[in-house]
Amino acid sequence: MAQPLELRAHALQCLLEPDPGTKTALIAALAQAHLAAGWVVDNGAVFEVTRPIPGRPERPLLVPPRLVGRRSMVTVEGRAMLVHSLAHIEFNAMNLALDALWRFPDLPAAYYTDWLRVAKEEAYHFSMLAEHLQVLGYQYGDFPAHDSLWEMVEKTKGDVVARMALVPRTLEARGLDAIPPLRAKIAQAGDMAAAAILDIILRDEVGHVEIGNRWYRYLCDQRGLDPQTAYAELALRYEAPVLKGPFNIEARRRAGFTEAELAVFS
Repeated sequence: MAQPLELRAHALQCLLEPDPGTKTALIAALAQAHLAAGWVVDNGAVFEVTRPIPGRPERPLLVPPRLVGRRSMVTVEGRAMLVHSLAHIEFNAMNLALDALWRFPDLPAAYYTDWLRVAKEEAYHFSMLAEHLQVLGYQYGDFPAHDSLWEMVEKTKGDVVARMALVPRTLEARGLDAIPPLRAKIAQAGDMAAAAILDIILRDEVGHVEIGNRWYRYLCDQRGLDPQTAYAELALRYEAPVLKGPFNIEARRRAGFTEAELAVFS
């Protein structure tokens, strides 16, 4: 009898794939196959990685955030630059979901299937944005991009508590605040197709941040940590960015932030 397929090992293979189109197809196939066959999760497996993480294409050129360029909504190129920046965020987001899935052992099976769901949805977001870029006459990789999101993924690779605290519920949660004004700006410019994509992304990101919040609290409970005190310590230790408003309080509430946490943003 054939051995059952193992989810974390296949997630790592998706993460190592450098071509964005192939990566998104592999993630979709992995999610579908897992749903159909119920692959096993070996939460004690240890993997040897000999290739760079994450797999990524040669372009876009990665530069400091200040060098990414201004994104005027007056021109097609300016709108394409904005869509490109969003596509790069989603490319990093699907990689971070795959990294959360394969990297951290000894967690409940639901943790791994939650992050598989996130990877599938982030890959879908990237595909929509990349296709819209083509409609605008550009390709993913045509503009420079910054890598701030992945830098925090790399910083927190040694501690799953820090990862949950500082990536989904900090950096990704900023998307809950940023998407509504971006959506208004791009809709005002007349690009209703891009605005509709942002509606889908905002809807899904609420769920992704909720997953981060839920597993962060689970891990704090397992380690006997107070979530708010631990968060402040982790943010200082890992030099997380200081969050600035305005904040999307309702979306953050739906994403699982407590009223005590939300009071800090008021």
